[in-house]
Amino acid sequence: MHTLPVGFKMRRVAFALLGLSAGLATTTAAQAGGTIKIDDTRWISVGAGLRTSFNSVEDAAPSGNDRSKDFELDSVRLYVNGQVHKNIKLTFNTERQGDSAVRVLDGIARFEFSDLVNVWAGRFLPPSDRSNLSGPYYLATWDFPFVQNYPAIFAGRDDGAALWGQTGGGKFKYQVGAFEGRTGGSNQSDNLLYAGRLTYNFWDPEPGYYNDSTYYGAKEVLAVGLVGMFQKDGAGSALVRGDFTGWSVDALMEKKFGANVLSVEGAYYDYDLDNVADASLVQGDGFFGQVSYLFGEKIGIGKLQPHVRYQKFDADGAPSHKRYDIGLNYVIDGHNARVSFIYANDDRGGTTKDSNIFRIGMQFQI
Repeated sequence: MHTLPVGFKMRRVAFALLGLSAGLATTTAAQAGGTIKIDDTRWISVGAGLRTSFNSVEDAAPSGNDRSKDFELDSVRLYVNGQVHKNIKLTFNTERQGDSAVRVLDGIARFEFSDLVNVWAGRFLPPSDRSNLSGPYYLATWDFPFVQNYPAIFAGRDDGAALWGQTGGGKFKYQVGAFEGRTGGSNQSDNLLYAGRLTYNFWDPEPGYYNDSTYYGAKEVLAVGLVGMFQKDGAGSALVRGDFTGWSVDALMEKKFGANVLSVEGAYYDYDLDNVADASLVQGDGFFGQVSYLFGEKIGIGKLQPHVRYQKFDADGAPSHKRYDIGLNYVIDGHNARVSFIYANDDRGGTTKDSNIFRIGMQFQI
């Protein structure tokens, strides 16, 4: 057996890495990160996301009467997408959990036959509200709305399968699926959770399975979405069982005024547990409303986008939970590069004291 010299081996490795780097430097609008073309049909793309923040919360220091001052690594994600056949694609994304563990965020086998008929299977976001289908990286503000209480395995995801499609390039979209939902506990018969969403766009279409909560003026949107979820024995305990039923309606209006962009978003949620107690789900209803305005003139390398959001949730038999956020985004490159400044007042009702929160968050994706 012939052995290559060590120097020759190292040169081959170096050339391979240079080739990979060159492939990653080639980007397309449809794929996040860099795309490596294998042949006329097959390709793979790699990307990454990072969210980190500084947080100060009233009376949250160990002393109990001083403001906390904490730096957080909120999220680190690796994105991998690929195509193995003209009608078959795959998605594999990871998310940091805790200080060291990394979990599978998405693992999707995507059978995409036409605009009207597509089948996804694996772990992914079920048909749900706009906020969940945007995720934290594509919201108009920093924090995910707490009034969203649909069941999930991890980060809004669940294991299952969905049929979805669109007409008019995304003017109308339907999404229906069956998922694991609650396993064990109250669900001794192993019933599936069923979820569906209908979306209609009156102005520009929003193609694809996902959506954003702001497009920073890249399109003008007037969209309404209706969501329903149901799981028999999806609430309570093994001794006292109840069905889970949830529904919501959401809307987004984004309109350009010259170079400036006005965005108005809102959603209403209702959750029913058949009046049984549950450790991880809550019965009640809530809503949020949000307004943002993107100024078209650049200041330095970015644009300013002030925004305000109000949320309220009324859990059955508990005080109302209310929160308002006042924020300012410094938008450098849409959702790929943004710095956010947030002040929030969180009121959990009853005898609990209001909590005042100040946050500076940075978000980057490639």
